[in-house]
Amino acid sequence: MHFQLDEDQRALREGVRELLAGRFGRDRLRAAVDGPALDRALWRELAEAGFFALRLPESDGGVGLGLPEAVLVLEETGRALLPGPLVACQLLAGVVDGVATGERIVALADAATGPAAGPTAPVLWEHPADCDALILLGGAQEAEPVHQRRAYGAYRSAAASVACAPFASVDPLTPLVRVTGTPDAAPLALDAPRLRREAALLTAAQQLGSAARTVDMAVTYAREREQFGAPIGSFQAIKHLCAQMLVRAEIARSAVYAAAVTEGVLETTGAKLLADAAAVRNARDCLQVHGGMGFTWEADVHLHLKRAWWRAECWGRAAEAEEALAEGLIA
Repeated sequence: MHFQLDEDQRALREGVRELLAGRFGRDRLRAAVDGPALDRALWRELAEAGFFALRLPESDGGVGLGLPEAVLVLEETGRALLPGPLVACQLLAGVVDGVATGERIVALADAATGPAAGPTAPVLWEHPADCDALILLGGAQEAEPVHQRRAYGAYRSAAASVACAPFASVDPLTPLVRVTGTPDAAPLALDAPRLRREAALLTAAQQLGSAARTVDMAVTYAREREQFGAPIGSFQAIKHLCAQMLVRAEIARSAVYAAAVTEGVLETTGAKLLADAAAVRNARDCLQVHGGMGFTWEADVHLHLKRAWWRAECWGRAAEAEEALAEGLIA
C-alpha cells in the first residue's frame, strides 16, 4: 500500500498553511505571547474556514472529511504555533453547540491515567479564561495493564462552575490551571476511549508540524549565518544536526499519517511517541544551530521547545507509550 496524499489533501494542506500565514503570522504570534493567547476574532475566522466542522457531515453543515484530513490541518497549526484548544474543538464540534461555528470554545481534559474514575480526578485545563465548557475524560484503574486502560466516561461541566487552582505553564501561549472540582459535571454518551485516541493522534500531528517547522528554521539560519567567512551550514557538525532533524520529522510523519489511516491503538501510541520525540529533540537541535541567538527571548525557537514539552505531557507520556507498545508486541 502507498500512503500518499492525493491532490485534494495536498491542496488542503497548502491552503491551511497560506491561511495561517496570513492570519497568524509572526507579528500576531508575538502579540499572543505578550497579551491574551487566544484571539476570539481569529477563532471565528478559523471556524468560517471550516477548521472545526471539518469532520462533520455535509448534511450538518460540515465539510465531510475524515481523520487523515484533520491530521493535515492540525499539523499546520503546529507549524504556526497556533494557540488554543484546537484538538478539543476539532473533536467536539458535533457534540457541543456553537463549537463548529466558533461561537463557543470547549476544552478537553484528560484524567485517563489516574487512579480515580469519574470527573473528580485532578487534571490540567488549557486556556480556562477563554473556554465556555470543559469536557473531562474519566480516569482508568491503575491495576489494569497499560495497553488495556481506557477512559470510563466523559463528563461535561460549565466553565463557570469548575473549581481551579493556579498552575504555572512552561508554554507562554498555553495558560493552565489545575481542576480541583466539577460539582455540576454531567455524563455524556461519548466513546471516551476513541476520543482519547483521536486526541492523542491530533496532538501528535501538532508535534509533527512543530518538528518540521524547526527543521526549516535551522536550515534557513544555517544558510544565512556566517562564521570564518562561510555559512555555518557548510560545516559538517551543522549538516549532521540538520540531517538528523529531518530524519526524525519524516519518520514521525510516516507514523502519524499511517495511524490516521489505520486508526489503530498501537499505531496511534507509536505515532505520538515518535512525534513527541521529534518535536522536542528537533527544537533542541534547532536551538543548538542558532547558538547564542537561540537562547534569546527574541528568537522563536524557545516557543517551539516549550510547546513541544507541554504537548509531550498530553494524551500519553513517553513511559506509558513505551509500556503499551512493549505489551502489544508481547501479546
